Amino acid sequence: MAVPKRKSSKQRKRQRRAHIKLNTPNMQFDVATGEYRLSHHVSPSGMYKGEKVISDNKEA
Repeated sequence: MAVPKRKSSKQRKRQRRAHIKLNTPNMQFDVATGEYRLSHHVSPSGMYKGEKVISDNKEA
């Protein structure tokens, strides 16, 4: 079994863990709709690159 030869210091342990973090989503403000949306995704109103790609019709 692998056993460390020396105790890892707090500094070295924290340096190793510094890259383990949550990333914030890449949100963009859409001027056309006035809403925030993810990059390269359709906005909640159905707009993408200035075009309506999802209709608002709710068919049962």
